Amino acid sequence: MEHHENETVYTGLTVNKGIEQPAAVSPYLKKRKRKVKRELSVNDYVENIIKGNVTILSRAITLIESVKPEHQAVAQEVIEKCLPYSGKSIRIGISGVPGAGKSTSIDVFGLHELEKGGKLAVLAIDPSSERSKGSILGDKTRMEKLAVHPASFIRPSPTAGSLGGVARKTRETIILCEAAGYDKVFVETVGVGQSETACHSMVDFFLLIQLAGTGDELQGIKRGIMEMADGIVINKADGNNIDKANLAATQFKNALHLFPKPESDWEPQVLTYSGFYGLGIAEIWTMIDQYIDFVKKNGYFDHKRNEQAKYWMYETINQQLKESFYNDKAINSLLAENENMVLNGSKTSFVAAKYLLDTYYNNLRKA
Repeated sequence: MEHHENETVYTGLTVNKGIEQPAAVSPYLKKRKRKVKRELSVNDYVENIIKGNVTILSRAITLIESVKPEHQAVAQEVIEKCLPYSGKSIRIGISGVPGAGKSTSIDVFGLHELEKGGKLAVLAIDPSSERSKGSILGDKTRMEKLAVHPASFIRPSPTAGSLGGVARKTRETIILCEAAGYDKVFVETVGVGQSETACHSMVDFFLLIQLAGTGDELQGIKRGIMEMADGIVINKADGNNIDKANLAATQFKNALHLFPKPESDWEPQVLTYSGFYGLGIAEIWTMIDQYIDFVKKNGYFDHKRNEQAKYWMYETINQQLKESFYNDKAINSLLAENENMVLNGSKTSFVAAKYLLDTYYNNLRKA
């Protein structure tokens, strides 16, 4: 490297040679061989899941969430073989507006139930960014006690663009958790919206968490979400907020009387509690237990599970058809062309859609 400081113009100035820098990595450090994960067979997955191996359960759920066709093929085989060991848990959906205290409440609800024994799985759906497609997956930080409990399993999953915030593979994940021996399964949604319809279609009891004193009590009473709820609980009923919580509970009770009786014949209850202070938790579990006993006796429990299985069969068909259409090479080449024609007004949206679908169907017939 040239040093212009040593030119004759700068006589009297010298640049000493620098000290040789040591290597960035110590020469005494032995290079370790990276451990390669052993590929597991379908039977390996199933055997370990049934034994309650949490590591293998997590790997199987990762396969379910993967978009790779080879992963999906293995995942479906694992699910099919785990199916006979599933169905023995109580599935509870938990929803509410963002900030209602869903994660904190799950932490308290879960610990209260685990004191009686059994195992609990929490499938927390984390919203994905529409821009970066990334998720924080921070639910474990809000469930401090459950996260370290040996009988609990918390699996945060990104929504990854699925409708309404419920991860598309959550129902399949429930089957694996049940096969692993988890007798209580919580499904937490990202907030009030279309996600509740999907969540309601995979749980036995749907719990809606609301807040009081936010000026939103009446606005929060939406017909769709209220009709789905099997129980409504008002959080943060403590300190100066107790009167407001009781008032909100009365408003919700009055609103429920305006709706037709649910198909289950169960009359939804409205309770108040404090997730932070752990007040009123036992009463909420009593309500859930009463509901489960009630619907098991009148046959609605099994009827609902059958209807849910049918619903997810059709949902899977719809999803597979959609993926098949958009992954078709011929369609991919025509999509941009037809999109431009719609944008410049030379073709209507409906004509373009019909043309693309007709092309797709014709290609299927030829194949």
